[in-house]
Amino acid sequence: MTTDNPDNGSRTTVNDRTLAAPAVAGRSLLARCPVVPVVVLDQPDQAVPLGEALLAGGIDVVEVTLRTDAGLEAIRRLTALPDLHVGAGSVLVPGQADQVVDAGARFVVSPGLSVDVVDRCRALDVPALPGVATASELMTATALGLDEVKFFPAGLLGGPAGIRALAAPFTRMTFMPSGGVGAANMADYLAVPAVPAVSGSWMVDPALLRAGDWAEVTARSADAVARAVAALAVT
Repeated sequence: MTTDNPDNGSRTTVNDRTLAAPAVAGRSLLARCPVVPVVVLDQPDQAVPLGEALLAGGIDVVEVTLRTDAGLEAIRRLTALPDLHVGAGSVLVPGQADQVVDAGARFVVSPGLSVDVVDRCRALDVPALPGVATASELMTATALGLDEVKFFPAGLLGGPAGIRALAAPFTRMTFMPSGGVGAANMADYLAVPAVPAVSGSWMVDPALLRAGDWAEVTARSADAVARAVAALAVT
């Protein structure tokens, strides 16, 4: 395995395969919005009202998971909202990456690090945000040319202190903590310099979606954004 500086256009070899280091994007995925909702939908009909409620609350990025059969169609329907940056979550295998991109997903999130999924996302020209939990996985992510990852499940991996420890030797990596993140502790995560955004589901609680309580989704979204902006202002 060999790695070079990912900023100089060099190439990286992982397990005897050579991968081009990705071009530096004008705006990183995690810099778009400091709060990324993780959505589990029961019915595709919930998608557009949910997207409108998130936008009204100041959130313009959403991760729609494939945990239910409604996920893929929900992604497709959310593309009707041009101001919403829609991604797919719980992508486990390369074939799912094809499906979600065909449906309109603009980024792909996975609970773990799959080289095959990252490769497929690169071929499809969409950002991949794999989950990591260890330094070994971060080394693989670095070798793949990634500089943004999901830290999952954050609450069971030491929380903000765990990210600080892992970020120390990976100075170019940024983290999106997920799993155990909520309104009460999101500021603690955003206080870590390597954390520009957090993800969670408290503003899109499935019970709210089933009840069609879009006003509460908007209120929780607005509160989350306000808390994030305040936290980032002091870091």
